[in-house]
Amino acid sequence: MEFTKFFNFASVVLVISVYLLAGMVNSIGINYGQIADNLPPPENVVPLVKSIGATKVKLYDADPRVLSSFANTGVEFIIGLGNEDLGRMRDPNNAQAWVKQNVQAHLPDTKITCIFVGNEILTFNDASLSDNLLPAMQSVHTALVNLGLDKQVTVTTAHSLAILQTSSPPSAGAFREDLVDILSQTLNFHQKTGSPFLINAYPFFAYKGNPKQVSLDFVLFQPNQGLIDPATNLHYDNMLYAQIDAVYSALASLGYKKLPVHISETGWPSKGDEDEAGATPDNAEKYNGNLIKLMSKNTGSPMRPDSDLNIYVFALFNENMKPGPTSERNYGLFKPDGTPAYALGVTNSNDSTSGGSIGNGVTTPFSPTSSSTGYLSISSATGRYEFVGHVLMASLLLTKILV
Repeated sequence: MEFTKFFNFASVVLVISVYLLAGMVNSIGINYGQIADNLPPPENVVPLVKSIGATKVKLYDADPRVLSSFANTGVEFIIGLGNEDLGRMRDPNNAQAWVKQNVQAHLPDTKITCIFVGNEILTFNDASLSDNLLPAMQSVHTALVNLGLDKQVTVTTAHSLAILQTSSPPSAGAFREDLVDILSQTLNFHQKTGSPFLINAYPFFAYKGNPKQVSLDFVLFQPNQGLIDPATNLHYDNMLYAQIDAVYSALASLGYKKLPVHISETGWPSKGDEDEAGATPDNAEKYNGNLIKLMSKNTGSPMRPDSDLNIYVFALFNENMKPGPTSERNYGLFKPDGTPAYALGVTNSNDSTSGGSIGNGVTTPFSPTSSSTGYLSISSATGRYEFVGHVLMASLLLTKILV
């Protein structure tokens, strides 16, 4: 499908899907990665993003082509500073020049609301990176203050769930002891500046790492017995919510009970290598479709039922130049030509995708485990080669009719 047909397809879907999605979900986010040589130009991506109901986009850089293309669309942007830029951003002059060129130049036409400085820095176990993280964040924030932009643009960083030492049961969530000092400093920064805590959460990694022990239904939001946290009596029927609440517990243990948590990445690959259990189109459809259905309920996790779920799905496109296992190139909801990677629909799971509730004592209790080996385990930062997001897609239900 050439780009003209791509644009026409997305425009048709837009008209129908906006009507259908208006009452479903208010703030779905999508990661827009570009490690590929066959993606459509950004101006053709705009109608596609809007057609799936996404109101927020996360970029891994500050690509001016993308930011200009989304001007006056109302779509909110998180833009990124790469890990390789941290050392340079320590210098306040460099930070101010970067903010002027990549943020101020696009405001107010493009709605940039957040800058994330580095991705999963603390789990690379690289002192040269971790030592530069907070100073870089502070310099960027100072630049925003100097330019009068700090009230509309926040500064944060994205973490891997591997910063947790313990994640099960969720009430026992705790950060790695070797990271507590630096995390405490960054958390203090978040609290003072009003910026969110970003976490990348992938139940897929837990299942891939131990498919015999981890329940596939539990990670895919499918009907299942669920688990009960014995300390809180909260019931969990999906792993993502358990992971989120483990992060809330870890934050609370350091005195940051009210800090907002955003899920900056989550998704499921539609294809993988032979040793990547669960990486299939069917499972990707179930994970993402059920996630969308869950978010449409506008409820939070069992531990924070009244907190908004700010989730950025990984990813918009399959990216053919990403290194690593096959799964890394197959997280996209879409192929580069704009057609669906799989027929994503919101599956009927008997309304079991509630996230959790007060337990009734019937389901299985959690067993305390570390984040590196336990039931809620996820891969370390080195298991991810880059990061790109995922979208809301009830509109894909229409693709069989439209194409």
